Amino acid sequence: MPHAPQRRWELDALRGLMLVLMTLTHMPTMYSLPSGQPFGFVSAAEGFVFLSAFMAGRVYGRRARRDGLPAMQTAFHERALKLYLCQLGLLLLAFTLIAWLGVYNRQGGVTGLLEFFFMDPQAAVVGAALLLYNPPLLDILPLYIVMMLVSPWLLRRGYQQGWRGLLAVSGLLWLGEQWGLGHVVHQAIEALTGLPIPYRYTGAFHWLAWQALWVVGLCLGAREQPLPRVPRWMLAPAALYALGMFVWRHVAGQDPLPWLPAVGVLLDKWSLGPMRVLNFASVFLLLVTICPWLTRMLPRLEPLELLGRHSLVVFCTHIVIALFTLAFFGSTQVIRPWTTDVTLLLAAFAGLFAVAMLAQRHERHGLRPWLFWRPRPQVH
Repeated sequence: MPHAPQRRWELDALRGLMLVLMTLTHMPTMYSLPSGQPFGFVSAAEGFVFLSAFMAGRVYGRRARRDGLPAMQTAFHERALKLYLCQLGLLLLAFTLIAWLGVYNRQGGVTGLLEFFFMDPQAAVVGAALLLYNPPLLDILPLYIVMMLVSPWLLRRGYQQGWRGLLAVSGLLWLGEQWGLGHVVHQAIEALTGLPIPYRYTGAFHWLAWQALWVVGLCLGAREQPLPRVPRWMLAPAALYALGMFVWRHVAGQDPLPWLPAVGVLLDKWSLGPMRVLNFASVFLLLVTICPWLTRMLPRLEPLELLGRHSLVVFCTHIVIALFTLAFFGSTQVIRPWTTDVTLLLAAFAGLFAVAMLAQRHERHGLRPWLFWRPRPQVH
């Protein structure tokens, strides 16, 4: 069998950076709001989803070329099952211990996060198991799971008939979401299942918009050739737009123009508004252009690589830590000494690195509990 290709350390480091930014944002401290969207009107979530799709296309696309399309599909389904089990574990924790602690400690951050669960526990449990009810902090993995289930068909179609049609359909779905297509789909699902789950409790991420980010990342990752060079004429407009968004974000804050809601819609995170997509695209083009230079000039960021290499277990751990912090210390609305918030963040990152090092140790020594398990390749 051919040797497995060497990991792209810069991709692991970049994904590790996304996990650090998400932890800073999700931990309920005074640093949560300032650390959100530090590079303009684009967040770590976009980067994490896009990188996950790119790496999925790269890894599973290579698997399809080496072992065939059925083997690729099986690998995707195994990964989706693993993600689903992780989601069920997080939901079980949230609906039991975290919910109880929130009520016992009278922490509105937790009771608000699980509002629909307290309103209708039965519908919430069934809906969460079906990935229809997704509380805040627990609404990223469901998107990931669904995209992993759809990806085998996307890759098969892309390899056999090309990506243009898929990208066109994906773009139309994104455009439809800008005009409220998600509400229509939700009403149809609600009528089909009979579960009375209001649209606002299905999760912050509008899947019909975010699928476009995944499809583009999957397409680029599945390429056998390296990414094409960015035309020089595109670099100046991309740099000006990225710089303008960066300055605007840090001058105006998270809300670009509070008195003009239409601008907020164009930059909306959850439906990936058009101006936000342009912001992400401009940052992406710049990164692709300067990445070779950065990898030569910068030292390897091994702590970030470690987090990115074990992104699933680190991601789940950061959710657990954030939930317990909410249950014991409250939300960002609670005024605490800055030393307390710094201590909470230091403890959170210590926990993330401890889990990542444990995963690394298990990987090196061949000890694989279920959360770290990866199927071994079959030797023919």
